[in-house]
Amino acid sequence: MDLRIDHVTVAGRDLDRLTEAFEAAGFPVAYGGQHSNGVTHMAIVGFRDGSYVELISTLEDGAASPWWDSAIRENGGPCAWAVGVDDVAARTATLRDRGVPVDGPAAFQREREDGTLVEWDLTYLEDGDPGARLPFLIEDRTPRERRVQPTGDLASSPVQGVDTVVIGVPDLDDSVKAFETAFDAAEPTRSACEDLDATVASFPGLPVALARPRGDGWLADRVERFGASPAAYLLGYDADADHGFADCTAGAVGERAVEWLPVTHPVGRPYLGLVATDE
Repeated sequence: MDLRIDHVTVAGRDLDRLTEAFEAAGFPVAYGGQHSNGVTHMAIVGFRDGSYVELISTLEDGAASPWWDSAIRENGGPCAWAVGVDDVAARTATLRDRGVPVDGPAAFQREREDGTLVEWDLTYLEDGDPGARLPFLIEDRTPRERRVQPTGDLASSPVQGVDTVVIGVPDLDDSVKAFETAFDAAEPTRSACEDLDATVASFPGLPVALARPRGDGWLADRVERFGASPAAYLLGYDADADHGFADCTAGAVGERAVEWLPVTHPVGRPYLGLVATDE
């Protein structure tokens, strides 16, 4: 199955602080509005390929959230990813037939500040928080441009959008099998990653890399706190262009060179990287 990243989520206790951190790094952010649960609200960093980073928090500090409660309360940062589908009911049925636990599809909505209603359908995969290891599925009910548009000058930026989700996992073989079952993933390439102090499995043709901690560093601590969940997001940019961001730190994930952006809030370390692509 093809996987097209729809969006990735960054959670924290204070949406204003999250917004400020992204804007300070050079990303224009647009407030997205309140969710219909009456507890959470969100902001968007929208890219030209249609993908986006969702910044999410609770309207009231400390309120219990139905989604990613631990990540919000504990300033967990990266916490979820979603893939866009054209027929969420059909994809849900296929995954159910493959033995993947599914919950959905179900309808959701939020209201933008201008009063516009945005509606979509979701299916959650596996147990626990949505999009922690396997992505959740999303299909728009209302026109997609109501839900997301490129923010500010990102409409013409060399940065295309979200390219890869890096997921910290406690068991690499089990997680590889989960992706093989759900999405026909081919055998991944495995390599050591000093930046993450992990063994990384990268799947050909899929926008995901699995990272199993090798030692007792920050990734091991994160996996112990949150279980299998996103640890970093990589943004693709035009290989023949200057991405335009300053103060980056050179590194790598698996066999791919990464330039880590100076976005560290709320986790205290970089979790957003830039990778050159030919697309």
